[in-house]
Amino acid sequence: MSTKRTADFTDKDFRLALGRFATGVAIVTTTNPDTGKPVGLTVSSFNSVSLEPPLVLWCLRLASYNLPVFKNARHYNIHILANDQIDLAMQFSTAKVPDRFADIDWEMSETNTPLLSAKYCAAIFECASEQQHPAGDHLIMVGYVERCEHTNKLPLVFHAGTFDLTPTSRFAK
Repeated sequence: MSTKRTADFTDKDFRLALGRFATGVAIVTTTNPDTGKPVGLTVSSFNSVSLEPPLVLWCLRLASYNLPVFKNARHYNIHILANDQIDLAMQFSTAKVPDRFADIDWEMSETNTPLLSAKYCAAIFECASEQQHPAGDHLIMVGYVERCEHTNKLPLVFHAGTFDLTPTSRFAK
């Protein structure tokens, strides 16, 4: 349990310092059990946890209106976006889009969760909800990877508050 401390920097300084770390961009999807409708959102807080067992994590703000759906989800899919998918990342990051799944290719997976087409992705992880840990103003979601796939596409990268389009083709095969 942490004790209340006072930081010697501003929220803006903290955000700018965090922005120095480049991160991938992902869309996490599940199904709302009350409506049966697909739910999805853009995150940049994805990371590997363990190879054995195969675990990954992502974080969701406690203030998110999607928190109850994901908190109670038994399964979800994490789609690591390809570097040409800025528009899709934006589509799943704004509340102004009434149907985030409109006009894109997706299907229901075996676990009855929305699975975006691989054409949008560098990798896809189909996960069972394993653990959840409150941490500050976020909930850390740990998923057990039941299935995964990858493409040769480069990932979409977020850095310093914007999408980083720096070519990294030397890593692509």
